[in-house]
Amino acid sequence: MADITMGSAPAAATETDTVLRTADGTPLRRKLAQSTRRARIRALLLTLPLLVFVLITFVAPIGQMLFRGAHNPTFADVLPNLAEALREWDGGGVPDEEIFELLVKDLQFARANREVGRTVGNAATRVNYEMPGTRSLFTSTARRARRIEDGPYKEAVLDINAKWNDPALWAVLKRVSNDYTSAFYLAAVDRQILEDGSIAAQDETRRIYVQLFVRTFWLSALITGICVLLAYPVSYLLSTLPLRLSNLLMILVLLPFWTSLLVRTTAWIAMLQSQGVINNILAWFGVIGDDQRLQMIYNQTGTIVAMVHILLPFMILPLYSVMKTIPPSYMRAARSLGATPLTAFTRVYFPQTLPGIAAGTLLVFILAVGYYITPALVGGQSGQLISNLIAFHMQRSLNWSLAAALGGLLLASVLILYWLYNKLIGIDKLKFG
Repeated sequence: MADITMGSAPAAATETDTVLRTADGTPLRRKLAQSTRRARIRALLLTLPLLVFVLITFVAPIGQMLFRGAHNPTFADVLPNLAEALREWDGGGVPDEEIFELLVKDLQFARANREVGRTVGNAATRVNYEMPGTRSLFTSTARRARRIEDGPYKEAVLDINAKWNDPALWAVLKRVSNDYTSAFYLAAVDRQILEDGSIAAQDETRRIYVQLFVRTFWLSALITGICVLLAYPVSYLLSTLPLRLSNLLMILVLLPFWTSLLVRTTAWIAMLQSQGVINNILAWFGVIGDDQRLQMIYNQTGTIVAMVHILLPFMILPLYSVMKTIPPSYMRAARSLGATPLTAFTRVYFPQTLPGIAAGTLLVFILAVGYYITPALVGGQSGQLISNLIAFHMQRSLNWSLAAALGGLLLASVLILYWLYNKLIGIDKLKFG
């Protein structure tokens, strides 16, 4: 037993002596860990400006957009006392004298202390989003409310306009008194909140957003498919031609990037209109009569033609970059083994180009979903996409909350499609060259 103990001591000492150390005596493992930690901190510091830039210019605006679709404190900002009382009110029928007094006082204060974004008109517009036709009720009542000096306030307000005795109006006012609401996201899918709080479909005359979403994704998929069919032979030609000729043709592919988008779209208007170049050529050759000119502009046809022309280079470039890496010897080997040209193409060449097709399809589809300048110029009523309506609410109707809700749903739809694409095909199979 004593011999075993004495024999184990030199072994432990040997293990201690074999620990690798640096010149200053620090264990090598600890030194490597310190170096790795410093390298990671250095890499983080180098990428920190880019990270901050992405957060400020990309993540923050998207987050603000999603938040604004559910947050609209306009009514409470303009009429704070009334909004607070309405939040505590039980919501049954028409409120009592106290709430009418707060209505009059807040309207008087808002007219006397006008600030940007805090006028009666802004509060009226917020109510009008959920109950059309009420904006004039607020503005006219605010003008005449300055003459009301004392009660009974309810009677005085009803004398101004009997619509204030409508329980449905007060149900809407109670709803808009809350800063947070789901009304805009519901409106973006053609739904509305009824007086009793239940959710129902909009009237048929106001169901436009779901139809536009369907049209947007359908046209985007069609444009993407056409781009694949047109870009595949062009990319194949570019990848097989001698370098001198392929470089010359590549300049022609890249030439649209050097031309303004507005100029290219306007050129298509001149080409496709009834008295345009294409119709004139068809009439000159007798293909169509002068009174049978084709309507190819201000409809879906104009949108498809113009967007295919604009997005085609985004499909050609990924396809070309992948095809260029496929050795021509593969096809020759397949032919030498007895395969027909069609079999060699479908069994050998085409499968190797699928990563390029996948990359170009994803790129073109996402770009097509968000386009709004081209459909606005050449699409007419039938060629408008959901992005055009988002721009309308941002620039003309100034219903930013509804525009944010539509944008949020569009973003969510694209992310869902991206997730499905990753599940079915795999995002790791994308290749841009």
